[in-house]
Amino acid sequence: MLRWMDGRNTTREEDMSYCLLGLFDIDMTVRYGGLEAGKRTRDRFLAKVDKRERSTTAANERPMQSESKDIESRLRLLEVSSVPIAKSLETPLIPSSNVPFPRDADFINRGTLMQQIDAKLTLPARRVALVGLGGVGKSQLAIEYSYRERNKSPGTWTLWIHASNATRFEQSVRDIADLVHIYGRDDPKANIFALFRGWLRDLRRGKWLIILDNADDVDFLFQKEATTGCRPLDCLPVCEYGSILVTTRSKDAALKLVEHSNMIVVNPMDEEDAVALLEKKLEAKANVSELRGLASTLEYMPLAVTQAAAYINQKRGRCSVQQYFDKIRKSDRSKKSILDDDAGDLRRDSEARNSIVLTWQISFEHIYDVRPSAAELLLLMSFCDHQAIPELLLRAPSNERDAYVQAREQGNLVRNNESGDDIGYGGSGKAKTDPEDATYLDDSDDSTSPDSLEDIFDGDIAMLEGFSFVSITADTSAFKMHRLVQLSTQRWLAAQGQLEQWKERYVKSLYAVFPPGHYENWETCKTLLPHSKAASALKLRDLSVLLQWASVMHYASWYAQVRGTLTDAEEMCLQCMEVRSSKLGAEHPNTLDSMDSLASIYQDQGRWTEAEQLQVKVLETRRTTLGQEHPDTLASMNNLALMYGNQGRWTEAEQLQVKVLETRRTMLGQEHPDTLASTSNLAVTYQDQGRWKKAEQLQVKVLETRRKALGLEHPSTLTSMSNLALTYWYQGRWVEAERLQVKELKMTQRMLGLDHPDTLTSMSNLALTYGNQGRWKEAEQLQVKVLETRRTMLGQEHPDTLTSMSNLAVTYENQGRWKEAEQLQVKVTETSR
Repeated sequence: MLRWMDGRNTTREEDMSYCLLGLFDIDMTVRYGGLEAGKRTRDRFLAKVDKRERSTTAANERPMQSESKDIESRLRLLEVSSVPIAKSLETPLIPSSNVPFPRDADFINRGTLMQQIDAKLTLPARRVALVGLGGVGKSQLAIEYSYRERNKSPGTWTLWIHASNATRFEQSVRDIADLVHIYGRDDPKANIFALFRGWLRDLRRGKWLIILDNADDVDFLFQKEATTGCRPLDCLPVCEYGSILVTTRSKDAALKLVEHSNMIVVNPMDEEDAVALLEKKLEAKANVSELRGLASTLEYMPLAVTQAAAYINQKRGRCSVQQYFDKIRKSDRSKKSILDDDAGDLRRDSEARNSIVLTWQISFEHIYDVRPSAAELLLLMSFCDHQAIPELLLRAPSNERDAYVQAREQGNLVRNNESGDDIGYGGSGKAKTDPEDATYLDDSDDSTSPDSLEDIFDGDIAMLEGFSFVSITADTSAFKMHRLVQLSTQRWLAAQGQLEQWKERYVKSLYAVFPPGHYENWETCKTLLPHSKAASALKLRDLSVLLQWASVMHYASWYAQVRGTLTDAEEMCLQCMEVRSSKLGAEHPNTLDSMDSLASIYQDQGRWTEAEQLQVKVLETRRTTLGQEHPDTLASMNNLALMYGNQGRWTEAEQLQVKVLETRRTMLGQEHPDTLASTSNLAVTYQDQGRWKKAEQLQVKVLETRRKALGLEHPSTLTSMSNLALTYWYQGRWVEAERLQVKELKMTQRMLGLDHPDTLTSMSNLALTYGNQGRWKEAEQLQVKVLETRRTMLGQEHPDTLTSMSNLAVTYENQGRWKEAEQLQVKVTETSR
């Protein structure tokens, strides 16, 4: 029994961490006490590919992305993927829709707008934009059109993309990739936009309609990604079988995306349509002349009309159309109106029509009177990204909310303590009683059951939805607010002097739920990332909250990095580092963690000089403050060594790795996972230097130890097997290399499936080994399988497909099949241009 295995009793998740420790033979900072970077730096490469061991292939299978000036001359087996066991080839799907909103049963067909949209979008490769004020009903028109199109053409994919910012745009694309099962989407090194573009251009997928909603500021669509040179807009190809419908408030934005002739201006409703909408929305009948008067006062704006009708309905017969009309006029004259203050976003925003703000104010003040917890939930939501607000974030642990529930159970329905301060979602606004509306609080439900918190939240959401302040997405997993509702809510907070307090509350909620960027947390991170981006612009005063904000930026940056969104990752990491450096000091562990993270991002961007400067600084600081043998210091030495290796600076890499290995052997023992990782890293460096015997000696030891400790099918064991096979391969020891490659391929197929990227790479490598032995038929059989699968899953133009074509061409050449070889090489050359 290995010493480090004694008394070991781990969970699957813990074993996954050890798996990852050895998977790429990279170890990052391990602070055995749980400081923020403990898992952060150790598992940073959980989801991203190690440049040294994963992004290249063997022999003639050239690297897809050069990571250093001489990487094309270095041949490497592809490492086992960090993605957990995957399905094999996914079944083609029937075209479907991801429109996140249900069809509006009260939709009003406004003049010829729907006919205009349909006429323009039925032409091939057409892009059309709906342009109009906020709240004028552009998105509702898009939603209605999407449902009509699905009914008319069930074989058409209908894909909704939130285009309000870069983060939301990318998340929508990733969600679609999951929906349609785009091959390679889980590979953290893959360019999701390129994969999406390839999927859309594939004629076999059929017709598609994309709706770009809220594309008000589209500059991000034209910004080139630093590492690839690609723009997000490039993922939306011009195809005869594809159409795009854009909704935007900006004519300038529209003209960047569509021709002027394809821009449809959406104006406020005419009187007839506005009255018709009121009649549909109101539960009780009303005098037509009163409806006309109210519609006129509401400036015929659909959002204002909907909010007004929702208020009247919620009053349940205690507010007529005429009474609401009187409230509007009273509020318009009132000095308490939030429009009276010239400061703030609302006054600067030409979209903030008086009617929308006033209907918001009337409804909000009513909600605040009768159900403070619902009002305060709305205050919290006003700081979120307005699309897809997750329940997880709104239910973040809150002592204040727990106190609200407790107070309610004690019978204090609207006032919760002696001072009269309301205690809800962290606010301190005054609760106001209105005997007429006290029924909203449901005195009979002073439950003390464990479900009372759940009941209150559900009741709050129901009230906000009832007043048309929020809507629930089609899959009921998240909520949506109109942008102008958010602006109105924040403006009210500013007028009440509570804006800072609620910004802090929002950051605390994010801090409570945003997890580290480990693979198992990706879904949560993906859901919360847009809301963290929304928080990145907040200016905060309280030190403790500011440091929590920095931690949110740290985790959000981590996730953005492992998903390959390096621009966002760098921006948030810099923000975090600046705060930590100024508030905690340059030598604080958290500051060093941020520096280490930024260095890693720079490496991913190929900015070697900047990365090295940071890594050296971190190493020197840790060596001074923690000592030469501290785990963090050793991790820094290892990171710097890996960076040297990526640049081909093998001697410098070797010197550091030898020191790390010797120290870990002494402190942790020969068979500890960290020691094995260091041993494997040093072997790779020997390999890169052509010192095959020394590399082999170390790799044999690591393989045997991992086989005993972890089992033959453990990813770390497979990694060691691949590395040793490559060493044999370099020495021309084809039989020994083949023996290991066959074993590794069988286990990879069983664990990951026949069509997983790593399985395909293992097949390709084995084919090259067959070729080196003159076994061209066996090589051909494998290469044909790899090429067919890659062509099907990735498309004809994907770099991996082109590599497979090139390898197969070489095999044909060696069999004297010159014509077939030439045809493939011509295709590769033409496609690569």
